[in-house]
Amino acid sequence: MNHPSLYRGQQVVVLGLAKSGVSAAKVFHTLGAEVVVNDKKTREQSPEAGELEALGITVICGSHPDHLITEHTALVVKNPGIPYQAPPVQQALQFGIEIVTEVEVAYALSPAPMIGITGSNGKTTTTTWIGELLQTAGLSPIVAGNIGTPLCEAATRAEASQWIVAELSSFQLKGTSSFRPRVGVLLNLAETHLDYHGSMEDYVASKARLFANMTPEDTAVLSWDDPICRELATTVQAKLLPFSLTQRLEQGVYMEPPYPTAPEESEAVDRQIVYRDSKGSLQEIVAVSELGIPGRHNAANALAAVAASLAAGAPAEKLALPLREFRGVEHRLELVSIKNGITYYNDSKATNPTATTMSVRSLKGGIILIAGGLDRGSDYMELLPLFQERVKGLVVIGQTREKLARVAELAGLASVIIVEPEEVADDTLRAAVRHAALIAEPGDTILLSPACASWDMFASYEQRGRIFKDSAHTL
Repeated sequence: MNHPSLYRGQQVVVLGLAKSGVSAAKVFHTLGAEVVVNDKKTREQSPEAGELEALGITVICGSHPDHLITEHTALVVKNPGIPYQAPPVQQALQFGIEIVTEVEVAYALSPAPMIGITGSNGKTTTTTWIGELLQTAGLSPIVAGNIGTPLCEAATRAEASQWIVAELSSFQLKGTSSFRPRVGVLLNLAETHLDYHGSMEDYVASKARLFANMTPEDTAVLSWDDPICRELATTVQAKLLPFSLTQRLEQGVYMEPPYPTAPEESEAVDRQIVYRDSKGSLQEIVAVSELGIPGRHNAANALAAVAASLAAGAPAEKLALPLREFRGVEHRLELVSIKNGITYYNDSKATNPTATTMSVRSLKGGIILIAGGLDRGSDYMELLPLFQERVKGLVVIGQTREKLARVAELAGLASVIIVEPEEVADDTLRAAVRHAALIAEPGDTILLSPACASWDMFASYEQRGRIFKDSAHTL
């Protein structure tokens, strides 16, 4: 993509009225482009439209008109969630018009270097943690992307001395061409979002766009425990700074002693996060037992956050305190309450089976799991061992409720409750919480960790999590 200033007097079509679309539209309008914003939602469902129209930006709501994209359109900026099969996207492809996401626009605008974080699981926690580590180190980060501030907004107010720390999805990365983070972090790769990508190959290729333009002056932080990440490492031109839970590395951030490769771990072992530099010098960062959030998966997130922060110039001795004090992010294994001896955790951001598995295995005692949501075609059989070994009871909701109940039946779970949908989605989830409370006993944990996206019932995983929390508090 050209620099946004070069589109002055040319038509730029922005597809989608979400935060990223509004931010991108304002940027191009300020720089003199003829901006048209389009969203399939009705005008009544698009409160952002009025703000843009007041600036003189054309907004078309309610449909994708046939004349939206023409041979005179210079650029299409697409909301990441809009599929490439959508008619205006297909029209742009037919005309040979470049299609990008906000990430590409922000990169062209930003005077500050970027740290890009992606992966199938752990992005939000790791991104937020990196922000905390860099803040403590005095590096003035701006945390943006999928969490909080839109990237274009961050880019327009950033200074060269700062870092933009950006959580990035495969949807966003697929729409990049020139994007080059100075530090790229790939946490893990699991089969997910195949309804959007069509294949695992396209999903992995989209994630790999993170590294496509990086040079030996940049740093790639990858999991050495994930075979796909290790394979991608062979194609990366940037300096490698791997991290590992299970291996001692010649250079990188790892556990000492390493975790066993099986998920079960010895709690009695006192592990340290350590950093070995290119000269072989070893430095202890912090004890794993002191991390502010529990779980093996969060230990992996901590390793990645340490590696990225070191690559950005944070002194190793400044990292221990924010690693100890960080208490996680909302909707990700978030402690909600303890009532009548029963603990409630909100893990609404667990939108695939791998995330749910990691969360369940990080908790102790009996687990009453509330799961289910958007059906993306999985049979959820990968959850069978988890149901057999760690789940005491299952309450299922959403489009996948029958599939999950079938896996629970095969696992031999005695307590399985299928909650049929009520007219209001909120009431369905509230009923699920009540059912879970009835079968839980003192010492048990009721965990909302859906293993599915929220869009069959809710506008977002955040909405789903807030309703769960409110339900737990008002039982």
